[in-house]
Amino acid sequence: MNVGIVTAAYIAAAVLFILSLGGLSGQESAKRAVWYGIVGMALAVIATIFGPGVGNLMILLVMIAGGAYLGQMVASKVEMTEMPQLVAALHSFVGLAAVFIGYNAYIELGSVKALMTEAPSVLRGEGVYAWLKEQGVGGFAEKLAHKDATEIAILKVEVFLGVFIGAVTFTGSVIAFGKLAGKVNTSAVKLPGGHLLNAGAALGSLILMIMFLNTDSQGLGMLYVLIMTALALFIGYHLIMGIGGADMPVVVSMLNSYSGWAAAAIGFTLGNDLLIVTGALVGSSGAILSYIMCKAMNRSFVSVILGGFGGPAGPQMEVEGEQVAIDADGVAAALNDADSVIIIPGYGMAVAQAQQAVSELTKRLRGKGKNVRFAIHPVAGRLPGHMNVLLAEAKVPYDIVLEMDEINEDFPETDVAIVIGSNDIVNPAAQEDPNSPIAGMPVLECWKAKQVFVSKRGQGTGYSGIENPLFYKENTRMFYGDAKDSLNKLLTLID
Repeated sequence: MNVGIVTAAYIAAAVLFILSLGGLSGQESAKRAVWYGIVGMALAVIATIFGPGVGNLMILLVMIAGGAYLGQMVASKVEMTEMPQLVAALHSFVGLAAVFIGYNAYIELGSVKALMTEAPSVLRGEGVYAWLKEQGVGGFAEKLAHKDATEIAILKVEVFLGVFIGAVTFTGSVIAFGKLAGKVNTSAVKLPGGHLLNAGAALGSLILMIMFLNTDSQGLGMLYVLIMTALALFIGYHLIMGIGGADMPVVVSMLNSYSGWAAAAIGFTLGNDLLIVTGALVGSSGAILSYIMCKAMNRSFVSVILGGFGGPAGPQMEVEGEQVAIDADGVAAALNDADSVIIIPGYGMAVAQAQQAVSELTKRLRGKGKNVRFAIHPVAGRLPGHMNVLLAEAKVPYDIVLEMDEINEDFPETDVAIVIGSNDIVNPAAQEDPNSPIAGMPVLECWKAKQVFVSKRGQGTGYSGIENPLFYKENTRMFYGDAKDSLNKLLTLID
């Protein structure tokens, strides 16, 4: 496959990636957009493997087949409830790949430089390159051989930044995976010194980069890169450990951005234009999504990047009253009398796999002429769009699934609000308690409805560990039990 065909394939793949991102902005076009991405990636991989200068074809094909098989196995076993931690885990792979490719590029640069010193002294210019080809030098090594001093300096910057971003992404993603999976403490945890430790590690990395750029010693340069890697791994760990569980949706989108910039850095190092474009698309879209998530949670974008939020500012407000339970008969009676109903899904619905029961309840209530709609918070389910995917899977009509800004003003005129497995996104403490970890976060104001029913397993505080005053309000009743079982029982009582 010649260079022209590869370039055309890369352009087509880039266009497909852009179409894929654009299509993912709407539920109706999302399935088509996913196929755009699949075809674009397949085209990019084929063009790269069979492009000029690529060797060890059999090894590549075996590794791709093995990776595809493992990916298929993981995808077939992962439930929708585990998608947030899966996304975080996949980000870690991108970061680790950036680290290893950066190492390899620098080692290859040293090998090429060492080999060029062995070239016969009578050879000059193209003669040296011809001699290198005779020694079996090709592909990426051949590109390195043609670089002058300025280009090599630029390459070293690309290698250093790629390894740094990749290492931060790797440990940050691993900790995010642990928090989302409940394997790591979900509270905001910082070592003594807090931000100073992160700043010190970042400053140390900058000094190491300057030293790295000013040394011609391969061994010393590699030592600087390895020390920087250790500092970057610490930064990634400490940044994400310092973020509380309630804010993990923002972290997922932020790490998505980091993985994109790591990929772009790899693209510059390898001279792969498509990788640069793809990394920039992922990095910029992840950054935009992080900004949107920050607005949705009333967080500072800079604070997200620095890992400086997620903990309480002082003593939290005491919650007064008691939680009052209700049975399925009581909920059914209220729904039969109601004219308007708003359903608020959360992570608990995903855990219970109750989306089909929710869809059937919606169908029956709408069949009785009731106005039923869904209120979706931007960070519901620990991952942006998590609830939208579940509801679409259960065949809930798109036009009754509304975002928070579209429906929040309608709660005072709503007869019944049903909360299914949500906590932070319906927590009045965000507005009432300035010391709450979620203070200032925009929430769904469901407590303004005439009646509120909360489907919940028990009296726990949920993933983030924040108490919710909603459960104690006079117009709220707790519908305890597994969401799927509770809703199936409720379905038998709807006229």
